[in-house]
Amino acid sequence: MRLAEYTDYTLRVLMYCAARPQQLVTIGELAERHGVSKNHLMKIVNDLARQGVLETTRGRGGGLRLLADPATLRVGDVVRAAETDFRLVECFDAEVNECLLSPACRLKHLFDSALRAFLKELDGATLADLAAPAAALPKPGAPRPSQPPQPPQPITLRRRKPPPA
Repeated sequence: MRLAEYTDYTLRVLMYCAARPQQLVTIGELAERHGVSKNHLMKIVNDLARQGVLETTRGRGGGLRLLADPATLRVGDVVRAAETDFRLVECFDAEVNECLLSPACRLKHLFDSALRAFLKELDGATLADLAAPAAALPKPGAPRPSQPPQPPQPITLRRRKPPPA
């Protein structure tokens, strides 16, 4: 499963605002900090404002700030609101399911359990858990710390090529 970029950027906006509780944050500041287009961020900010999570102020000296208490805003709720589709496999959607294995298949139940566990884990974290104080964040343009080495993967699967038309 992979979360949409929209969800990723939604979490980034909220984390950035949570780390600066006493200041207004601008779309331009967010765009520069995260390397995301202003138009894309405006859609996210508008959605969060409609949900009552952000307060926005237009005009010169305007910006946005977090309305919700970061300690009460569960990451799982943010992800559920931002994602449009949690259908991991075809059989999750009864309207389009044409899988012949569905009546006796246990895979759907396994994926359903995994999705529930994933969301339960996210529900155990709040925005306050993720938001670093502004002083702890790297300055824009600063070199990023190197990533720790990842453990080797036991199997590498290649994406299946679609059948020829």
